[in-house]
Amino acid sequence: MKWAGAAPVFGLIAADSLVNRARAAAGSAAGQNLYTKLGVRPFINGRGTWTYLSGSLELPEVRAAKQEAAKHFVDIFELQHAASKRLAELSGAEAGMVTSGAAAAMASATAACMAGADPAKIWQLPDTAGMKNEVILHGGRNAFDSAIRLTGAKVVVAHSPEELQKAINQSTAMIYTTALGEPLQRAVAIAKAASVPLMLDDAAGIPPIENLRKYGEMKIDLFCFSGGKGLAGPQCSGLLLGRKDLIEAAMANTSPWEGAICRPMKVGKEEVMGCLAAVEAWTKMDLNALNKLWEQRVKRIAALVETVPGVTTEIRIPEDGNRYPTLTVNWDQEKWKFTVADCDRELRAGNPRIEVLTRSNPSMVPALVEPSPKSPHQDVLQIISMTMQPGEELIVGRRLREILNNARKNNA
Repeated sequence: MKWAGAAPVFGLIAADSLVNRARAAAGSAAGQNLYTKLGVRPFINGRGTWTYLSGSLELPEVRAAKQEAAKHFVDIFELQHAASKRLAELSGAEAGMVTSGAAAAMASATAACMAGADPAKIWQLPDTAGMKNEVILHGGRNAFDSAIRLTGAKVVVAHSPEELQKAINQSTAMIYTTALGEPLQRAVAIAKAASVPLMLDDAAGIPPIENLRKYGEMKIDLFCFSGGKGLAGPQCSGLLLGRKDLIEAAMANTSPWEGAICRPMKVGKEEVMGCLAAVEAWTKMDLNALNKLWEQRVKRIAALVETVPGVTTEIRIPEDGNRYPTLTVNWDQEKWKFTVADCDRELRAGNPRIEVLTRSNPSMVPALVEPSPKSPHQDVLQIISMTMQPGEELIVGRRLREILNNARKNNA
């Protein structure tokens, strides 16, 4: 039955034209593009929109906007305020700004909540003497809170709503959270009751584009998204939206202001216009149709690998970010003496190179990585469909099937 289910997929592979186009796009031929000329290997991306893997591929509308933007000189102060007005219209928030990424949005927001738009305090940062300088990390610390600390802020950890309530004091400048759903609503209520600005970091929250307006309607003080992940805008971009006074203060603490703490986080006219174009494009997209397309890709991979005895698969859409149809591939790693890490290495070493999602994080600062993972959960191999191009799923499915079949036979 599994062979019968995979027959249409094998038929597509036999047609070869789609596969050849996908292989060419992945740069498998020597000298295929400007990257291979430098000795850099492009790859088929089944891991998702990771920054170290260059995020996502820009939408055609984004590339066109950046090309047009590059032809003109503009005043960046004027451009950011014009973009702020348009973002407000699109989101329902009072204002917005384009940043150089979601982490940059965190830094600009923190500086805004501590120094406001006071030039003397802006110049004083990261010295926070005389300012409210505590930022409560509701839910705990994460690998990105250095964007908050670099402004001079002191971080205070509060895991529960009760701890959050107790942590608020006269030195609290901002509450930062990545919580969603009911935990977010509780945190917002606590913050508003205490008159403390709350910032929501939902870097991977688009798609769905509805989140842009959802958080605006919730009157969240500040919220941010990555521009180079699911939004498929410029990789070096992000969005910060919220209260007009706080957005104005964030702009005052950020490039192009010389002397501002976030001056190094420069965003160019191409990124501003490209990010706006991405938001505009998403307002016209049919996410249900895209999910069906992305699901079809992982279903083809599943059909191919399930022809290997002992391999099972599961497809689902995660609820906590990176919300795309995701394929999980399972086999008996102990019996086969072949781990997820082994499979990952073989996929990466092949031609074309293939990246998939595993528990490993090559971009994590080594000091933050546990020396010997003792998780009771076995590492799994997952494939994200959103970052794949047409036909690439056939290459991935065929390669993964070959690798797993060989591993099974070698350790039978």
